[in-house]
Amino acid sequence: MIITVAAAVFVFGLLVLVHEWGHFITAKMTGMRVDEFAIGFGPKLISRKYGETVYSIRAIPLGGFNDIAGMDPDNNTAGERGFCAKPVLSRMIVILAGATMNFVLPIILFFGIYATLGEEKVSPEPVIGDVIAGMSAEQAGLKSGDRILSVDGLPVATWNEFTDKLKNVSAGQDIHLEYQRGEQVNTVTVTPKYLEQEKRALVGVYCSTIHEPKTLSEALPLAVDHTKKITVAMLEAIANLFREPEQTENLAGPIGIIQMSGQVAERGIIPLLNFAALLSINLGIVNLLPVPVLDGGHFVNLFIEAVRGKPLGAKAVAYTQRVGIALLLMLMLFATKNDLVRVLTK
Repeated sequence: MIITVAAAVFVFGLLVLVHEWGHFITAKMTGMRVDEFAIGFGPKLISRKYGETVYSIRAIPLGGFNDIAGMDPDNNTAGERGFCAKPVLSRMIVILAGATMNFVLPIILFFGIYATLGEEKVSPEPVIGDVIAGMSAEQAGLKSGDRILSVDGLPVATWNEFTDKLKNVSAGQDIHLEYQRGEQVNTVTVTPKYLEQEKRALVGVYCSTIHEPKTLSEALPLAVDHTKKITVAMLEAIANLFREPEQTENLAGPIGIIQMSGQVAERGIIPLLNFAALLSINLGIVNLLPVPVLDGGHFVNLFIEAVRGKPLGAKAVAYTQRVGIALLLMLMLFATKNDLVRVLTK
């Protein structure tokens, strides 16, 4: 429990810190007055004022905010330094900076991982790297590090040979695996389970991996490319939600993310940093969606202002924000429902 809470606070705190710092630093650079930079919501736990800005950490670590003066044109106490008084381009930069930093963070994290550990690649050896909890391989007693020697009496020399022999196996069909653990050779019977999400029967094992050392000059382009690939994959996943509504059952809310943070943290700091990078990219994409109250929605309003030569009316902005809040609440409730179903049916 302690690991789960600590991991969740670390992940949420890191993502929010980076996102809000993007808004904060660009607001300062464009001459806006920032009254408060806060991590979390609710009562203040720590609060210090440096210059004109209050820096605070609040009790609920599930968000954060920048109190930039003049966000409300009718309550601009900063004059020419207010957000609403700055050119449209300056405001666009500030709005986009938070999500931009959510794409920069994964590049930094992946760069650090590549530079220190190298690039993780699939090992050709038929050695189990990890066993999925609750699946038949774990129930049969297989463990990480076990070397598969044969499947139903047919020898295997590589991981690909092992997986090829499992491709046509049906759920409920017994498989006899011969494996080596240390100096001992054992045989075990494994019964694959059909997973609806994967659309096939699986025994529940991952391959082992090897790390190929990388120089600093090699690590940076790898980090950028990895971030790009994940971003494209996530965009495709979002598109699939509209094409295949049943995929929404996989959506996770705060409860699910907190659970996953704890599970990943138990595997070590590197998996946790990878998880934080994935969530950061996800946060960046979601924030750029053209939904009112999100950064993407604010950007659309600023774009319309740039085209029209004047901002949208107060009534129009208020209406779109109410719609945006309603949509986000519906999505949050749906994701939380998914989380509770997973917890209760686990």
